Amino acid sequence: MSAPSLTTDDTRLGANTLRMLAVDAVEAANSGHPGLPMGAADYAFLLWHSHLRFAPTDPEWAGRDRFVLSAGHGSMLLYGLLHLFGFDLPLEELKRFRQWGSRTPGHPEFGHTPGVEVTTGPLGQGFAMGVGMALAARMASARFADERFDPCGHQVYAIVSDGDLMEGISQEAASLAGHLKLGNIVYIYDDNRITIEGSTDLAFSDDTAGRFTALGWHVQKVDGHDIGQVGEALWRARIERDRPSLIIARTHIAQGSPGKHDTAAAHGSPLGAEEAAATRRNLGWPDELFHVPERVREICDKRRDELIAAHAAWQDEFRRWRRRNPDKARLWDGMWLKAVPKDLEARLLAAVEGSTGATRSLSGKAIQAVAAAVPALAGGSADLEPSTNTRIVDSPSVLAGNYGGRNLHFGIREHAMGAVMNGMARYGCFIPYGATFLVFSDYCRPAIRLAALMKQQAVYVFTHDSLFLGEDGPTHQPVEQLSSLRLIPNLRVIRPADGPETALAWGAALRRTDGPTALVLTRQKVPAIVREEPLDAKTFAKGGYVVLSGGATPDAVIMASGSEVGLALAAADILAGEGVTVRVVSVPCLETFLAQPEAYRRRLLPGRVPRVALEAGHGGLWWRLLGPGGLFIGMESFGASAPEKVLAEEFGFTPPQVARRVRELVGR
Repeated sequence: MSAPSLTTDDTRLGANTLRMLAVDAVEAANSGHPGLPMGAADYAFLLWHSHLRFAPTDPEWAGRDRFVLSAGHGSMLLYGLLHLFGFDLPLEELKRFRQWGSRTPGHPEFGHTPGVEVTTGPLGQGFAMGVGMALAARMASARFADERFDPCGHQVYAIVSDGDLMEGISQEAASLAGHLKLGNIVYIYDDNRITIEGSTDLAFSDDTAGRFTALGWHVQKVDGHDIGQVGEALWRARIERDRPSLIIARTHIAQGSPGKHDTAAAHGSPLGAEEAAATRRNLGWPDELFHVPERVREICDKRRDELIAAHAAWQDEFRRWRRRNPDKARLWDGMWLKAVPKDLEARLLAAVEGSTGATRSLSGKAIQAVAAAVPALAGGSADLEPSTNTRIVDSPSVLAGNYGGRNLHFGIREHAMGAVMNGMARYGCFIPYGATFLVFSDYCRPAIRLAALMKQQAVYVFTHDSLFLGEDGPTHQPVEQLSSLRLIPNLRVIRPADGPETALAWGAALRRTDGPTALVLTRQKVPAIVREEPLDAKTFAKGGYVVLSGGATPDAVIMASGSEVGLALAAADILAGEGVTVRVVSVPCLETFLAQPEAYRRRLLPGRVPRVALEAGHGGLWWRLLGPGGLFIGMESFGASAPEKVLAEEFGFTPPQVARRVRELVGR
């Protein structure tokens, strides 16, 4: 699709419209960041008008280019663009910037504002999510393109800031993008050289061009206010197919403001009434607030109509592609729907039937069954696959120039891994998973939080889940991570106890489409759980269920997750020999169990029966179930370097030790 031309005067008028919409919205809210939208307005208007492919009437169109405002604090730039180019964001919403119930929150939020691709704000996350989108696009092209048409041959554009490039996650993501030769990335670096504290000279003196060149990127430098230079750079970036592109656009924060041009005062505060008026005079702008010139309306409406026509033409070509490629069309439908078969759980249970061992190994068996049943599944680990057992054995690796596989190699880049997964999930077509040790989930945490906030389906495989990993010691033994992950709203944390629970955990993760799931798995072997009733998906979905009833009125209830379920059963067996009856409740997903109706929890946890929670980590949310007289047996300190059995003895996780503490609780 050829891009229309813009005169210099029209571009300047469109850019000034974006500037003043940002100024007026921030002034009305008495809160926000006017500086970046004012400085980036020239190249942003040109990009959206003449290069970006989108459909205002179909924001989730699969064939669109993706645009990420990684510098999310400049959200009014994006809101202005969405409004001008015909998305469902009326001017009244811009007037309600940052107010309760508006569609113009302080930072862009996916699912809240039409046309916003991803939730940004934490700097660097958008940069890395764009890499995930570009990777997913290349992987999709490898599956679906034919000799006449590539339904996924689009670009990923982003505006990134000094702050994005200072955050370490962008270095990780840029390294991965360069390594994979993702030439469908075009990022514009808004080089305004101002941060909150002042000039970037205070803390940032990188040779950015040299750094990105060394990482395998195609780098250009332009004057960000010179439309000719920007337009030429964008065309060069679009035809560069084997290297991601970074356009370093030298701009001036608060461009157009006579008093706050190039000052830190414009970064995160309103210009103020006096300076806003001075800016109006300087730009020759009318006094009317939120003014949009008719000429700008004409330009943007015309472009909107052209884009809608291009969208229709793409759909026609796509229909012809479907007729030519019925097998690919069926695969397309299944992958974009992220469909799972009705008998998925049965397949997963069959994959682990009769198997014992560490839950990480059992998960590896389940992954093979999932991969065979769900073509959308793709993922890998942060250089830990031999330990996390996350390789799809009958699929090749995704490598530079060869994107048809399903095994991803994120390298030792957990920060980027989580955000790249988010980008893949938001792109569509793929259900991404990523693996590392549980203790390193802290590196992924900002991205996990954004996945939960965006309600994206991503699966985290966290292995080596407790001090029982042994000799590696406290640096690698997670204590607080399990409980801290449970505190993230909309993240489902599942810690299975054996093969059937591991299989059903994967089933739950694949069926969950409104948020991410963390699977927390052991390094050490666990025993097969002997249940009084067979475990099915419906029971597992409640988050907790009875493994050993201990009669109608047991003397105590032990709740446990993961490897401690077997420990609880062993302790219950000792106590039974002493005349103390114990109910054992497996709680693979504590937050789901807490969300069940009180009547269900009461059936499992009878009133006035002493309750014990057993887990080799910090107590966290368990206290909501224990009550004031309950007992938590867990970790309140860091671990130590020693063999697993020695650690169990020293930290109180042997059956006799647990039995003694339960006996003391019930007064026997």
